[in-house]
Amino acid sequence: MKRVVFFLISAVFVIGFLFVEAPAQGKKISAKDLEPKYKQWLQEEVVYITTKKEKEIFLQLQTNRERDIFIEAFWKQRDPTPNTPANEFKDEHYRRIKYANQYFGKDSPQPGWSTDMGRIYIMLGEPKQIDRYESQSDIYPLQVWFYQGMFEFGLPDAFYVVFFKKYNAGEYVLYSPIQDGPQGLMVHYAGDQASYTNAYYELRERYPELADLSINLIPNEIMTGTTPSMASDLLIANKIPKAPTYKVKDSYAEKLLAYKDIIEVDYTANYIESEFLVSVYQDSRQTAFVHYLIEPSRLSFEQYGDRFVSNLEVDGNITNEKGQFVYQFERRIPIEMSSRQIAAIRDKLFSYQDIFPIIPGDYKLSVIWKNAVSKEFTTFECPIKIPGPKAAWISPLILANKSEQNTKYASQVKPFMFAGTQLRPSPRNDFMQGDTLSAFVQLHGLSPELRKSGRFELAIMREGEKVHSLVRNLSDIPDPANILEEFPLTSFQPAYYIMEAILLDGSGNQAISEKAPFYITPLAQLNRPWVLSMPFPSPDSPEITYILGKQHFNRKELTEAITLLESAFRRVPAEKKYALDLARAYFDKKDFIRAKETARIFVDDEEESGFLLLLGQSSEALGQTADAISFYETYLMRFGTNINVLNSLGNCYLAIDERQEALTAFEKSLEIEPGQEKIKALVRSLKEKR
Repeated sequence: MKRVVFFLISAVFVIGFLFVEAPAQGKKISAKDLEPKYKQWLQEEVVYITTKKEKEIFLQLQTNRERDIFIEAFWKQRDPTPNTPANEFKDEHYRRIKYANQYFGKDSPQPGWSTDMGRIYIMLGEPKQIDRYESQSDIYPLQVWFYQGMFEFGLPDAFYVVFFKKYNAGEYVLYSPIQDGPQGLMVHYAGDQASYTNAYYELRERYPELADLSINLIPNEIMTGTTPSMASDLLIANKIPKAPTYKVKDSYAEKLLAYKDIIEVDYTANYIESEFLVSVYQDSRQTAFVHYLIEPSRLSFEQYGDRFVSNLEVDGNITNEKGQFVYQFERRIPIEMSSRQIAAIRDKLFSYQDIFPIIPGDYKLSVIWKNAVSKEFTTFECPIKIPGPKAAWISPLILANKSEQNTKYASQVKPFMFAGTQLRPSPRNDFMQGDTLSAFVQLHGLSPELRKSGRFELAIMREGEKVHSLVRNLSDIPDPANILEEFPLTSFQPAYYIMEAILLDGSGNQAISEKAPFYITPLAQLNRPWVLSMPFPSPDSPEITYILGKQHFNRKELTEAITLLESAFRRVPAEKKYALDLARAYFDKKDFIRAKETARIFVDDEEESGFLLLLGQSSEALGQTADAISFYETYLMRFGTNINVLNSLGNCYLAIDERQEALTAFEKSLEIEPGQEKIKALVRSLKEKR
């Protein structure tokens, strides 16, 4: 028997370091054009508990299937116990609607949910206390609802909501101290309608407590005179309407819209929040690497007896400033733990950390993180800039709460490990007073003069004032590409700070700098994550060389691509993907002989169709038609029909005047895709000549 175990983890502090791209806007429709059940859901059932963003995105969805998925996600985001079948928030919400319709629509032509009383009841729930003034002859019928303990929703800890039957007719309506005033509550008030003071004292003679409520709905608020409380009107006009969405993180709706055509359907409604950190650094060979981490709000496991299993899928994509594809990667990481291991991490955050090499340029990184067990996903997008090898630049600052010499992995290329020192950064840059802050930064492209006379400063700022500074001569720093300094925080007060790394020239002028915010919490303990890290085996791994070559190839930089792909292939000639991409680079460079030679090594491979395709194309380009026909036919026999292969085969048969064979190939191609006008014309021409 199995069950899903959810570990709910959340952060206490968030700093927005990176730009997150907004989803593409879909064609917006009007709510009146929705099918009745979706229109009712949006305009009646959840009208008081949706955010503006949620409503806007719901109206951009194009199909009922998308709307059903959105509604499922809507309720999941509000479920206080996502690890149980029941959704207590949803159940309570529909109970409130039912109650409102049953009790608050009796004196109104509209249903109870749309009355003022129904609206407040649905948004806030059952009052702690209700006082009724419904039989007095000198004031209009009214009710006073008292609420307490709703501070977590952005409301005062205690407050009143007053309803009255204006002019003793119709339904109960919401009372406003400023708009209605105490004069609006009295049946026979004949004084100055503009004077709150006169009305207040007249009402106070008969109903002292009600008089105080008539100008102030918030107990213990300091009042001067008898002018109605602005805070009370703000409460009923702004704070109460916002209370149902005060704790809702509606970014899931943007993600659903952005990824509805990319993520599998069973994931779509299960977006979870996450935090991330992305930085670019160079290794000793001046190869740039992207170090990144992502911390999802929860990690779920499936239990099989005493074993706990999770399956992570991470897909990344790099595009350039023109939106062209440069690099794509995927990770598949099964995790299996014992009951003892699960107990050790149950209350911890989870940090997934990864690294990959990248060639110089300006890019956008997009990552989708999925858990195949729970069908949950999260994403992030951010710009990254990789300077050229000769450019002078300063890397982003890493502020780590822990650093340790990691001799076990010193020979590997590991996320956030530099010169054998493993850093433990957090996307929140949060620290305790007992921590030692480790600051890491890289300086590259320094001129000999700057290296000789320049200085480097690490300054800590608070509210614009420098509270600590460390200055060193660049000539005294053994390796400017690996600067690591430690700052014990015991003497720093809990507050927000800025750390700035500054490069100063020989005259003391600032050349370049980099800043990073951080926070020292008054808490005695912070939730530090357990880390899953994905390293490369060594800095000279052929996989790194291959990845860089593939990126050049995708950017159509064939000379650079071939140099790197040849290096990787020479070192591991049995690696099929190295050979295939090298052969493709040769082919694109019109070096058809070497493309054919490289692809021929794997001509008998029955899993990768690309080799036979390249062999056919290279042979065709070289005028070796018989070879091309043989490779194309082997392809079709081994891997099945393919439009491009059939058309190329047809062209080869035409080249040797085998018209019937060419006609057969073209007709099979048209069976698969009838809309090929050029192939249709060829078929007509061949039939006419026949």
